[in-house]
Amino acid sequence: MVGVFSMLSLPLFSPLSLRIQPRPPFISYKASSESSNSKASPAFSSTKEEQKPSFASSSSTTTTTFAPPPNFKPPEPKRFAVRPDKTWDVVGATLALFFRWGTGVFVSGYSASLVSENEIPPGQYCLELRGFKVKETSKIGPRPEKPIEIYEFESCPFCRKVREIVSVLDLDVLFYPCPKNGPNFRPKVAQMGGKQQFPYMVDPNTGVAMYESDEIIKYLAGKYGDGSVPFMLSLGLLTTLTAGFAMIGRMGKGTSYTPSKLPPKPLELWSFEGSPFCKIVREVLVELELPHIQHSCPRGSPKRQILYEKAGHFQVPYLEDPNTGMQMFESAEIAEYLRATYAQ
Repeated sequence: MVGVFSMLSLPLFSPLSLRIQPRPPFISYKASSESSNSKASPAFSSTKEEQKPSFASSSSTTTTTFAPPPNFKPPEPKRFAVRPDKTWDVVGATLALFFRWGTGVFVSGYSASLVSENEIPPGQYCLELRGFKVKETSKIGPRPEKPIEIYEFESCPFCRKVREIVSVLDLDVLFYPCPKNGPNFRPKVAQMGGKQQFPYMVDPNTGVAMYESDEIIKYLAGKYGDGSVPFMLSLGLLTTLTAGFAMIGRMGKGTSYTPSKLPPKPLELWSFEGSPFCKIVREVLVELELPHIQHSCPRGSPKRQILYEKAGHFQVPYLEDPNTGMQMFESAEIAEYLRATYAQ
């Protein structure tokens, strides 16, 4: 608990500075609608210049080839199975559900009802319960044409709050992990906004960029939802404290940088914030500073059907790696694959 309360002394609570210190570019990857010369308020800015994504280092003259570990085969999916050596990891990640009352598990406007089997057509994803099927519905707002871009890291209560609204709104997001001592995206945030403060959001659909978790939540809810902020995300300091308590079971995980090789394309992860299995994979992605597109699929998400049709089965996390062609379920094996493929 000392670690949680000590967060109140972090620079995130200090007064905002309007001074932007020029920094040299570290990598050539640009947010889709980023302007490197933007000098609007550090809490909010509008960006105009559109850049094409590229992960290649500006000073690199060689191309790194990525391949799965030798003789690696993706495991068969095992629904709700926990590998014995990962039991306590899953238990620790599950604690967050109690502190946050399941925020991020359900899409906005979620409802469920039991119906007879013949009311759900064959080939449609649904839960089955003692001869009945569960019909799930939700209220999805306008969909962004391009993924929202968010710079953040695990073990940050402010970042968790934003990840929760991403799941509630069922948004696809391009996450740029910013672990401590990370050489790529932490410096980039300072270059774009003037300081290393997280989370930092860029919406390439509108040109809006901003700091401050509560402002990001209100923006996303207003633009891609019905404008209402979920109860557990509207409690001010209490929201931040419970988001901090939610990390107790995984204290320190997904925080510090592990030297890694930056891939040319972002990975794709089907997941949602409330899943303890997804949490374990996300921690590794952050530590390795691997950009990834998250296809949010909490309960009530239409994307559950999309994954069901794509993989012939629904289960999260599900990883698609365009750099190696690997596609796989099972959190423990995904974490091992990521370390074996990208850690230096």
